[in-house]
Amino acid sequence: MEITQSTPRTHGARTWWALLGFGAAVTVAAAIGGLGVRGTAEEYAGLRQPDWAPPSWLFGPVWTLLYALIAIAAWLVWRRVGFGPALWAWSAQLVLNAIWTPLFFGAGRYGLAFAEIVLMWAAIGVTVVLFRRVSRPAAALLLPYWAWVTFAAALNFSIWQLNS
Repeated sequence: MEITQSTPRTHGARTWWALLGFGAAVTVAAAIGGLGVRGTAEEYAGLRQPDWAPPSWLFGPVWTLLYALIAIAAWLVWRRVGFGPALWAWSAQLVLNAIWTPLFFGAGRYGLAFAEIVLMWAAIGVTVVLFRRVSRPAAALLLPYWAWVTFAAALNFSIWQLNS
């Protein structure tokens, strides 16, 4: 079932400002996640890791692309229905996203970080379902993010087990 609105937000400068706003929101989440967390590449390299762990240089480009997709997906939903339940779910998963890095790297709490990433994974799933009701392209844009967080959760679990 698709949700529609009689006055879609598709014209004017407000639409482009909104896109910048969603971009700023994901940038803030990324920045909050990185506050006070320096030397993550060195810390990551120093951890016992599974053989399938990616190199640390891969995370930056992947997250840059994913954050762009996350912002565009939210913008597409906003254009259709404004700020409602789907974007509240989006906001919740973004907050959880910002919390993970300080837990894992800043605090070294790998088990707690794993529990948190499981919550984030579920919040992304709820967001995908709600976005799909509004905009299938928006939901599709979140699928690479959900897949990456699935991989990251498995990696987090493995690192937790190998380093406890």
